[in-house]
Amino acid sequence: MIAQIWKYHKLPLLFALLSLVFYWVFAYDLVRDDFIKLFTLYSALFLLFYKIVQLGKTDFWLLAFIAFVFRLIFLPVIPNLSQDFYRFIWDGRLLLEGINPYLTTPLSYVESGAMDVVSQADQLYKGMGELNGSHYTNYPPINQLCFAIAGLFSGNSITGAAIVFRVLILIADMGVIILGKKLLQRMGLPIHAIFWYALNPFIIIEMTGNLHFESVMLFFVIGSLYLLHKGKWIGSAILIALSISVKLLPLLFLPLLFQFLLSRNTTKGQNLFLSWKGWKQAAFYYLIVLGTVALTFAPFLTGEFAENFGTSIALWFKKFEFNASIYYIIRWYGYQTIGWNIIGDVGPLLPRYVVGLLLLLALFRKNRTLKATITAILLGISFYFLLSTTVHPWYVATPLILCVFTKYRFPLVWSFTIILSYTAYGPDGFKENLWLVATEYLLVVGVFLWEVFRKSKKPIVV
Repeated sequence: MIAQIWKYHKLPLLFALLSLVFYWVFAYDLVRDDFIKLFTLYSALFLLFYKIVQLGKTDFWLLAFIAFVFRLIFLPVIPNLSQDFYRFIWDGRLLLEGINPYLTTPLSYVESGAMDVVSQADQLYKGMGELNGSHYTNYPPINQLCFAIAGLFSGNSITGAAIVFRVLILIADMGVIILGKKLLQRMGLPIHAIFWYALNPFIIIEMTGNLHFESVMLFFVIGSLYLLHKGKWIGSAILIALSISVKLLPLLFLPLLFQFLLSRNTTKGQNLFLSWKGWKQAAFYYLIVLGTVALTFAPFLTGEFAENFGTSIALWFKKFEFNASIYYIIRWYGYQTIGWNIIGDVGPLLPRYVVGLLLLLALFRKNRTLKATITAILLGISFYFLLSTTVHPWYVATPLILCVFTKYRFPLVWSFTIILSYTAYGPDGFKENLWLVATEYLLVVGVFLWEVFRKSKKPIVV
């Protein structure tokens, strides 16, 4: 059987073996501030990934197996491109001690001298850094549950915790492959398209390698969309709620599901917005979502929770700046006209424009099929990131998975150009190269505009 697989898939397997070598170097012999090496390895992996999918797309399970093996390379490794996992471990160990992680900051324990609250507190605090350690946690409850599971099974081992995180993320990614395949089949789309996500080196490095939990969030999102397409409203609502309780981002999806929910309960010829059954179903769906989210937050609710959690979320709009696009243009204009950074004034205003666009897409764009609905979500989320003050690389995972169910492929380009953001981490400290940031977004927006105005309705890559 192995000989037969080799005979018919020799080239994709050769490319996969070469990719394994590059992933090994990436995982075991790379530091974040060596951008030339990082970019060279990543470019090679991206080219190989494209050829593997292109040549192996007729054998779904072969590609799924390759995706699984690539992730195993990172299993025992401490992340070399991100420090966030140290905070994950801290929060998880606090939970296991019966302490609400939303009520304190790691810095507060340092200042009070109570560093025996969790094992290896000094190492964890140094690992996460002062910036992370001085703020309240903003990771929702299901994410916190993942942190606690790692604490439960890893004991006092930081490497053990990283392994548990990776196992959870790997399981989620395998779930995305299976559910994505089923959803693509139901939508009449090529099933190999899921590998533009699952075999993408961006996903393998940022999720499995750097331990970001967008994979877990997206597992629930794809599961929710799959059940929605099958008409299983309750299950879909519960899964989208769980995704929100991993990362808050899917909250932005909710208004864009509105027309689809109405249309499934509207008779032919009836005005969509005058369907009583449709409104009843939509209200029922949203109540289940909000109720489930509330249940996940319930164990953590105290008088201080809302203030601390809200303060932490607000920092992303009022203080943090990284790899932004439109916001950087606004910031430049502020420097030219006023003379200082206007993030404190402009940052909180930008989400209002996002909400305005989402409402326009929800009410005036025809989102009556699941494909049209996913397309609206893709456009809305992309606009949100274009207006954001902070766009970390792993954020692009969401538009990337959504695009495989649409005609658009600009997030696939973005998953390559996002690597340019790592030039900010140099040997001399943090400093962004705004020319490279501009290159990243000009390429992405350029491809998007080309896709909008070209005549063909088929994706660039199939």
